Amino acid sequence: MDQMISKDTDKLNTPDKRKLVIIAGPTAVGKSAAAIALAKEIGGEIVSADSMQVYRRMDIGSAKVTEEETEGIPHHLIDILEPQEEFNVTLFQKLAKEAMEGIYSRGHVPIITGGTGFYIQSVLYDIDFTENGDDKGYRHELEQLAATEGPEALSEMLREIDPESAERIHENNVRRVIRALEFYRETGGKISTHNENERAKESPYDFRYFVLTMDRAHLYERIGLRVDKMMEAGLLDEVKRLSEEGCRPEMVSMQGLGYKQLLSYLNGHETLEEAVERIKQETRHFAKRQLTWFKRERGVIYIDVEKENVQDVLRNGFK
Repeated sequence: MDQMISKDTDKLNTPDKRKLVIIAGPTAVGKSAAAIALAKEIGGEIVSADSMQVYRRMDIGSAKVTEEETEGIPHHLIDILEPQEEFNVTLFQKLAKEAMEGIYSRGHVPIITGGTGFYIQSVLYDIDFTENGDDKGYRHELEQLAATEGPEALSEMLREIDPESAERIHENNVRRVIRALEFYRETGGKISTHNENERAKESPYDFRYFVLTMDRAHLYERIGLRVDKMMEAGLLDEVKRLSEEGCRPEMVSMQGLGYKQLLSYLNGHETLEEAVERIKQETRHFAKRQLTWFKRERGVIYIDVEKENVQDVLRNGFK
């Protein structure tokens, strides 16, 4: 893909706003290495926008950077929760903003790095997450429905009232589906409309939003090789240890790619070969959804990592 810069980019040069760099893109495209290299040049610190790297002892499946790989660059929002704890976009936004305040106080530049577009958006546009009412009865009803009839039942309910959200939220992300249903019950409005209105706000930051891309076929090849390397590195043993700790399939942490499928294998629902193939397939689908998300974002600078010098584009784009 040739480098494309959104027309909104000319709004970024605002001297009274604090600088923020975002390096995003699909899984396996090379975001971490690019972010670390840029951080060394501009005095940056990295804030991970990844829903799995927050969890301790979930290293291989989340492709967590090692201490050696960080090359001394501080990383935030990594290894801060136990796998039994919940993590969501609201908590991410709170912790990311706290980390960023510390980075600014040290005279450094935050570099948000990851592939979870909604997490990035929550900080970039300071999205207001309207709290749902404390209707635990309705929430419990929805949870029971998901348990008895499957998550697709909730997704179909959402499709009837908010097809945009139903299209964007994967049916297996039961908590986000439930939140969208709760929002409609509480306000009578669509959470997709609320989020779009929030996203339409001007960012409070002088930001540079880079999205790394590559040829789709090559990306899928990299994903397959990456999964094979994770298995060779001991991903199955990692999931076994988590299972022995009491981690169950319905936990937020166990919804991560690799963990969910291998737990299914360990629970006797499929063969190891089937589980590994499903990891690859669902990771490819995830990468496709990531790319679709980033295409909707404003002020984005795309970098084709196979055709362009990534560090040159990052360096020049930051100026």
